[in-house]
Amino acid sequence: MGGCVSTSRQSNREAAQPGCFGIGCCTKNRTKTVSDHVITSQHLPSIPNRIFTNAKSRTSCIFTQQGRKGVNQDAMLVWEDYMSEDVTFCGVFDGHGPHGHLVARRVRDDLPVKLQSFLQSDQSSLNVSSGMCFSGNSQKTDSVDPEKDGSADEDKLNTVWKDAFLKAYKAMDKDLRSHPNLDCFCSGSTAITIIKQGSNLFMGYIGDSRAIMGSKGTDDSMVAIQLTVDLKPDLPREAERIKRCKGRVFALQDEPEVSRVWLPFDDAPGLAMARAFGDFCLKDYGVISIPEFSHRLLTDKDQFIVLASDGVWDVLSNEEVVETVASAPTRASAARILVESAAREWKLKYPTSKMDDCAVVCLFLDGKLDSESDYEDQGFSSATIQSNHSGNANESDDGQKSEPTLQRNFTVRSSEDNDAYGKLIVDDEMKNVETRADENQSWSGLEGVTRVNSLVQLPRFSEERTRP
Repeated sequence: MGGCVSTSRQSNREAAQPGCFGIGCCTKNRTKTVSDHVITSQHLPSIPNRIFTNAKSRTSCIFTQQGRKGVNQDAMLVWEDYMSEDVTFCGVFDGHGPHGHLVARRVRDDLPVKLQSFLQSDQSSLNVSSGMCFSGNSQKTDSVDPEKDGSADEDKLNTVWKDAFLKAYKAMDKDLRSHPNLDCFCSGSTAITIIKQGSNLFMGYIGDSRAIMGSKGTDDSMVAIQLTVDLKPDLPREAERIKRCKGRVFALQDEPEVSRVWLPFDDAPGLAMARAFGDFCLKDYGVISIPEFSHRLLTDKDQFIVLASDGVWDVLSNEEVVETVASAPTRASAARILVESAAREWKLKYPTSKMDDCAVVCLFLDGKLDSESDYEDQGFSSATIQSNHSGNANESDDGQKSEPTLQRNFTVRSSEDNDAYGKLIVDDEMKNVETRADENQSWSGLEGVTRVNSLVQLPRFSEERTRP
């Protein structure tokens, strides 16, 4: 990473660009990118190397497929040249509740911008106070103890990144709470976000989406390494916090393996995760949006990272995911093949259940995809890929444009129930969004036959909330 942790050794994987603690805000010896300017939602459609629909980039491929529960509520993003040329942002966001698809897309668009802003702000303050700019390629000649000095640099690096992640997640949740046209009272989203720069990997996440890494073992066989923890209510520390805040944690009789969060006075909403954006009906009762943060130094043995929503992890193990990606005929097709594998497993393991939405991001750590783009294998024309790379692909109200779907199961609500939500494009994308379902429609996460839903039902008082 451009500046940072290891002053005693440099990974052979990638030469780090100079940067303030690896954040990429130094201008010396660095090619300027679009991130050198202030980014807002209005700029997103014109940003190059930013993909969010089924596509591939220089180093990654992404794919999502709608399940059988209604509108696809998963969102995903790969943003290369994020802070500087060697920085890549990846994220998967799994929405839930009546407006979950809108929440997930809002987080996908706004969270990276907020994180970038806080990183630049924190770094500027740090540089002013310390008068120093650290580079991963530099050696401090006046240091008596290089190892001690390197450890201090690493601590500062982690502090800067962790603070930025915490502030960005907090600001994102605050914006959702105050959004005039998006009702997040009983709707929300997970978020798993990673930033790779050079040999450094920074991760912040909430909810039950997961990241794993495929790495070569001692005998060159592929090994699955789980990078994140599924933040579910049955984790002791999560359950303790929720109960301390008067929330309740228990599983339904017909799904004893799924712990859920319930209001103290109502058997609702039954949220199947302990941390999430939105879900403000539970924010006073122990559900939080504070992310877990971690930093990892990558090695030459590390091959790729997979981010996916729980639709994948419900039916495939970490080892199966690594094996599927590693054995894909082309890297560009890895995400699609993984989603197709998950779809087959849903049919085999849960034939009476409705498949969940699946979203996958595959990031290859050597910085290479296939030498030639196999657009046909990925299922897209070159024109579609070009559109996705420039960020100009539009999404319909139900998020289905450019996304293959399974045949709809008509026991779930139809897309017509959601057609008042409005278009979700740039900063005023939510201007005409209808923030509530029709008053005569009672929404339930358990409509029809299902396996596991993030929400069971809406609390009674949520239907009594009046429109402004």
